[in-house]
Amino acid sequence: MNGFREALEKLRSPYVEELKNWIDKEIDGIYKIRSKKLQESKDGKKFLLLTLEDRTGSVRAIDWYNAESNDEKLQVGHVVNVRGRVVYFEERVQINILNEQDAIKKLSQDEYDIERFVKSVENVDEMYKSLLRLIDTIRDEDYKTILQRFFVEDKNFVEMFKSAPAGMRIHHAYKGGLLEHSLNVAKLVDSICKIYDQLDRDLLVTGALLHDIGKVKEYMVNYNGIEVTTEGELMGHIVIGVEMLSQKAKGIPYEKLLKLKHLIASHHGEFEWGSPVLPKTPEALVLHFVENMDSKVNRVMQIIDKEDREKSWSEYDSNLSRRFFLK
Repeated sequence: MNGFREALEKLRSPYVEELKNWIDKEIDGIYKIRSKKLQESKDGKKFLLLTLEDRTGSVRAIDWYNAESNDEKLQVGHVVNVRGRVVYFEERVQINILNEQDAIKKLSQDEYDIERFVKSVENVDEMYKSLLRLIDTIRDEDYKTILQRFFVEDKNFVEMFKSAPAGMRIHHAYKGGLLEHSLNVAKLVDSICKIYDQLDRDLLVTGALLHDIGKVKEYMVNYNGIEVTTEGELMGHIVIGVEMLSQKAKGIPYEKLLKLKHLIASHHGEFEWGSPVLPKTPEALVLHFVENMDSKVNRVMQIIDKEDREKSWSEYDSNLSRRFFLK
């Protein structure tokens, strides 16, 4: 009976976040190649250094046995079946590829479930209805017109927006993530306007719903998970978003359009964070702080959800440069 259990356990394909529970065990897993590099040890032996990933994270893998042949036949972005032993090396989890033929094997699309690489939120339709109700509260007819052109009249955009992620890895990196993030930010700035009544509430809510619209063209979801499009690589979602807004802006007063464009252009807040301009209106400053907060809180919640609750502290997160207290 024990042998049967061990066989079942070995056949199971753990997610990256589960590998810490598989130390000194062999796995038969499905992952995507995020990076690879053929290297040479001090004694002249070639080895292939890989970064493998799924929707839960990434892990280092080492192939000491078929390094050159695997380097030639495998490419970044390939989804592969990996047979290896999980070890703990240099204070982190690592997969040592087994000395077997086809220990790393490229898979076709019908050999794995896309859900391994991108998950979906379940309440997309309810969030969309909530977004429409928020649009109905906009009193300024020009801002409401722009929102309706995007979120009511443009059916193709709506479907793209409802299924798009808000990022590849850091925050809201799942189908429906863009809608969730944009709606969270809009609701938060709406509440803030009840405290700071000097703010232009309609401008700020409109900017919150539109600030990341360029991501519908920056990212695509396919059988390899979330990837950046060519347009996204060459232009980025901020420039794309300003262009998309301009295309919907017929008949909108120039000053109002300029304020909205500034909200999109400045929402990253700092030059070193990819913002082409700093926030220079009260509404732009608020939007930057709130959207940054929502992205970071989402990141923290993902970290906490993945951790073993018997621990006191999470693993160190390089994006937020800290660990988090779990108790």
